Amino acid sequence: MLRSGNAHGLHSPFVFALYNDVVRHTGFFAPYEAIEHRRTELLASEQTITVTDFGAGSHTGAGRQRRVRHIARTATKPRQLGQLLFRLVNHFQPRTVLELGTSLGLTTAYLATPNSHSQVITFEGCPATAAVARETFSSLGLRNIALIEGNLDDTLAPTLAALTVPVDFAFFDGNHRYEPTVRYFEQCLTCRTDQSVFIFDDIHWSAEMDRAWQTIKAHPDVMLTVDAFFMGLVFFRKNQPKQHFSLRFDNVFDQLLDRVQRLSA
Repeated sequence: MLRSGNAHGLHSPFVFALYNDVVRHTGFFAPYEAIEHRRTELLASEQTITVTDFGAGSHTGAGRQRRVRHIARTATKPRQLGQLLFRLVNHFQPRTVLELGTSLGLTTAYLATPNSHSQVITFEGCPATAAVARETFSSLGLRNIALIEGNLDDTLAPTLAALTVPVDFAFFDGNHRYEPTVRYFEQCLTCRTDQSVFIFDDIHWSAEMDRAWQTIKAHPDVMLTVDAFFMGLVFFRKNQPKQHFSLRFDNVFDQLLDRVQRLSA
């Protein structure tokens, strides 16, 4: 396994370019401001909703009745991660994007704004959370998002079967348990191409997610992976030997600290 602590140790031109041009990019993109303004609104919201959770649950121990502002503080992806996903989509320019786990729609917005001609299909199990996400999409004027509501166990397979185009980009954040994570991955494999990009969130969130990540890395279709600690990138490029990278970049610890602070607040 090839490992690297920074760009100087990389032996793959593809990963080297991805690291320098996308991961470490510090420039500003215009959509960031509107999405973060929506985050500010959600963080100030007094609305209380009834949450239906089909996944592994929350590390915070929150009950079913939750304030939207609490969800925005503890369950949505931090700004840095959302903007990294934006840059990845902007870099690869996928036509069809899947997101398994909508939450309040902030990450979905980051996936949808790089290209208004792309189709983003996002899945959310909780009706009340989905309703808030739809308000997010409306407030940002996003019209290239289809939100599929219901348990992923019931909605993913028929949605994939109905697709007439391949899945170019998928972000897996819908269930933090071993068996569902691997099953969703294998279901999405039927619609991928050699150029598809799959991203798994929280790959070291638990022992189950660690095990799921190892299973995904070992799959014969997977040719290259990048372990960025908080998320894992999967590529199917057949023009190279199977390789696995572990990368660290400058602000990863700031991002992790931000998560810890939000969860303990």
